Amino acid sequence: MKTSFQGRRSTLVLKLQEAQLDGLLITSPANWYYLTGFTGEFGALLVSQRGTALLTDGRFAVQARQETSGVRVVLQKGSLFESAGLFLKGTSARRIGFDPALLTVAQLSGIRKAGGARLRWIPAPAMVEVLRMRKDAAELAQMRKAAVLAGEVVEEAIGLLKLGIREFEVGAEIEYRMRKKGASGPAFETIVAFGARGALPHARPTAKRLRKNELVVLDLGVILGHYCSDITRTVFVGRASSRIRMWYRGVLEAQAAAVAAATNDAICGEVDAAARRVLTGYHLDRLFVHSTGHGLGLEVHEDPRVARGQKKRLEPGNVITIEPGVYAEGIGGIRIEDDVAVHDDRTEILTRVPRDLIEI
Repeated sequence: MKTSFQGRRSTLVLKLQEAQLDGLLITSPANWYYLTGFTGEFGALLVSQRGTALLTDGRFAVQARQETSGVRVVLQKGSLFESAGLFLKGTSARRIGFDPALLTVAQLSGIRKAGGARLRWIPAPAMVEVLRMRKDAAELAQMRKAAVLAGEVVEEAIGLLKLGIREFEVGAEIEYRMRKKGASGPAFETIVAFGARGALPHARPTAKRLRKNELVVLDLGVILGHYCSDITRTVFVGRASSRIRMWYRGVLEAQAAAVAAATNDAICGEVDAAARRVLTGYHLDRLFVHSTGHGLGLEVHEDPRVARGQKKRLEPGNVITIEPGVYAEGIGGIRIEDDVAVHDDRTEILTRVPRDLIEI
């Protein structure tokens, strides 16, 4: 994937100028990868109108120099945040932005002390995350590949569902197969839930064995080329009852309504409402206990949120999940999830696995 990291930094610098900031302290690995290509897990990035510096320790110095271009790599002396403060103290910067959601009180205290009274620390939340919401063509191409790979794995996982198999056996096989296909790992801990455990939206695999006449929820995602995918399918072991079929039909129609609503300039809260209206018609709204979706990209949960009350409008380049579900204690859960890219004039479903109820 060819990416202009310098171009992204230039865009950020323009945002800093608008905010009257001399620089921005970045402590999120996803954010510093987005801006520089550095894949190490330890460091602090300082982007300013005068250039970009990456502070890290000896474990990552060579890697940082190899992976970045146009970035000054600075070896830390003492603690990371003390080094960042001292580095800034030696520059002409005065107003430095930071994300209060990504910096602890102790870290901010340490960098303030090291930087001295001349530096002013200005809360500047989500400045990089706002840029990350709009994926460029190269990012979308990579996310298509990640979505296709996840779909292949979920289809193979359905083939593993035999009576007596345990949840953690399926989960282990899923993560083995995604890595075998080229993924660097799972985007999150794989969810495998048999029977009544499917009523837990974030159920983790246990030793529970699969029995006849049970719902099975499979929720998985891969990281491929740094980008995440996220897909959920629900199957039934045996012949589903009329109630289960009705519930499944309601979730399927709710998902279709939300996908249809997820167009350029649509309000995220209205996309969520489209799914809820369908479930209300099926008298299932009380069983829908989470939001309809979330942004997807370098992290599995990003902005924009597709939830009640969200006023953000969708834009071309946004990639979101659409994943309505219903959960009944003692019975199980039904969730159908796909990854959706928003374009100027259309909506693209990146995951390519059939959504109809599968009975095995």
